[in-house]
Amino acid sequence: MISPTLDETIQHLLRDSTPQVLGILVRRYRDFAGCEDAVQEAVIAAATQWPSQGVPENPRGWLIKVATRRLTDQVRADTARRLREQLVVSLVPADEQIAHAADRLAGDHDDTLDLYFMCCHPALTPASQIALTLRAVGGLTTAEIARAFMVPESTMAQRVSRAKHTVKSAGASFEVPTATEQLERLPAVLSVLYLTFNEGYAATSGRDVLRVDLSNEAIRVTRMLAQALPRNPEVTGLLALMLLTDARRRARTDGHGILVPLDEQDRSQWDRDTIAEGLRLLNAALARGPAGAYQIQAAIAALHDEASSTETTDWPQILALYDLLLRIQPTPMVRLSRAIAVAMVEGAAAGLAALDLLEHEALLTSRYRLDAARGHLLERQGHSDAAIAHYRRAATGTTSTAERHYLMLRAARLADSVSGRARGLR
Repeated sequence: MISPTLDETIQHLLRDSTPQVLGILVRRYRDFAGCEDAVQEAVIAAATQWPSQGVPENPRGWLIKVATRRLTDQVRADTARRLREQLVVSLVPADEQIAHAADRLAGDHDDTLDLYFMCCHPALTPASQIALTLRAVGGLTTAEIARAFMVPESTMAQRVSRAKHTVKSAGASFEVPTATEQLERLPAVLSVLYLTFNEGYAATSGRDVLRVDLSNEAIRVTRMLAQALPRNPEVTGLLALMLLTDARRRARTDGHGILVPLDEQDRSQWDRDTIAEGLRLLNAALARGPAGAYQIQAAIAALHDEASSTETTDWPQILALYDLLLRIQPTPMVRLSRAIAVAMVEGAAAGLAALDLLEHEALLTSRYRLDAARGHLLERQGHSDAAIAHYRRAATGTTSTAERHYLMLRAARLADSVSGRARGLR
């Protein structure tokens, strides 16, 4: 994980360069675990040296050289005799060999997309493919991945560790997949990009609402994928979903960085050009065949973006789309979102009844979301005390500082309103 205390420019450089450097080294050396360790050491070295010594002219080339040296040092330690024999017959010093190789590798080719497909190795289960790629390429921590999968962090740590071991065991076949193999791995790659974007747009930990570096990188790689597969409707649908959602980014926080919910956002701040691009992509995707999960979610996002207010939003159509999405993805989060749509169409009582059906879901790590939704609907019903209790309980359950502040502020404002009404009745 790149330290948030680093200069923002250096953070972006490291986050953008790390997957590219890892992809270059893995393609050359076929040792995923060793290359990942070497790249992490290079990133640590950069984070230590660049702030005081300055950013090198070729940051990616610098990282490749350092990581290659670290990897070579490890190989030397493991196979000292063989390397000594090689050096005896070599006319070029080893350090120069490393530098020349790094210069050749630091060309303009972007290996990021290749690395996504390489990490989604067929030796892994689909869940492990996604988890490993999120960790190695997406830049998410194990805790963040665990929250995305709604499992304990210890479970996810074991899953990622096993995935790395499995990939290392399959090292001989750890290569850039063929076009046919890429299509087989495409669903896992799309899931990784989707989850990475979600973490960037709604950070599950830390003080900030947004992690723009993550969402921007997910959009960038998805654009690359859409250029490579321009006729694939789900790839196009995912890019449309990201753009239609990201278009609201500026309105998601107020001047103090506090989270602003969708129904309170200043829609004049929404990026209309991005919305227009998203709509064009969505229409193109829907014209190519039956709608998949990403296209349906993009259609929901489009209905929000096209409405001038929450009141004028086509909620019946959104509810119908959630019903369709549930057939494809019957997940707790989809059911939770559908319950909100039910409340907007049939009233808060109906929405609360829909939330009641989620009380015994096995994946309870998202419990705070359920409490937050229940607090919102109870507030709409005028049950202020109950709403305050749920807001406060939700605040204790989230690991996002920004979300916790928002929920506590919501509870405090509602409590002040209740106190004011009580004083007025005296």
